[in-house]
Amino acid sequence: MKKTRWRRLAREEARWAGERATVAGVDEAGRGPLAGPVIAAAVILDLSRKWDGMDDSKQLTAEERESLYARVLEGARAFAWAAAGPRVIDRLNIRRATHRAMASAVRRLGLEPELVLVDGHETLAVVGGDGKCLSIAAASIVAKVIRDRLMERLDRVWPAYGFARHKGYGTAEHLDALRAHGPCPLHRWSFAPVTELELPLV
Repeated sequence: MKKTRWRRLAREEARWAGERATVAGVDEAGRGPLAGPVIAAAVILDLSRKWDGMDDSKQLTAEERESLYARVLEGARAFAWAAAGPRVIDRLNIRRATHRAMASAVRRLGLEPELVLVDGHETLAVVGGDGKCLSIAAASIVAKVIRDRLMERLDRVWPAYGFARHKGYGTAEHLDALRAHGPCPLHRWSFAPVTELELPLV
């Protein structure tokens, strides 16, 4: 059942797309963490291919996401991603920073889409779209894999915080590290509890 769920997602996407042939799905990863960038991805899928196993990234294991990520990069008609870093998030707020990253990802596509489907409540939005439309599900996987890999690399720069394990989310381990070491440049100063700690930059 899980392997064939992509067919239902493809049918739902076709309902939204109508006669439009070039449809981009857009989604993000990293709106909620206390540290790191928010990553947006845009994907135009080749719907003549089979996309067994494609689903919202939150419904997949890390191994399934990695496998599907590789398939999207190999088989999509176009894909792109963009980031908004912690200082941009602090300056604009997370919602506006996410919109900026999404718009940048769409502009970077090698094809110009006739329709852009976005997860959430943005412009032409499909609420809960990563679980309803195939291209949004693909974008959610691309954004999640890229962000996870980035946080794993950044863990080598700031190893005291455990970014490779929690990816910047507010886990007990992360909060303990914040209390012990204070925030680093990767942290979002506008987010509680980073702001509430009022500790000096390390």
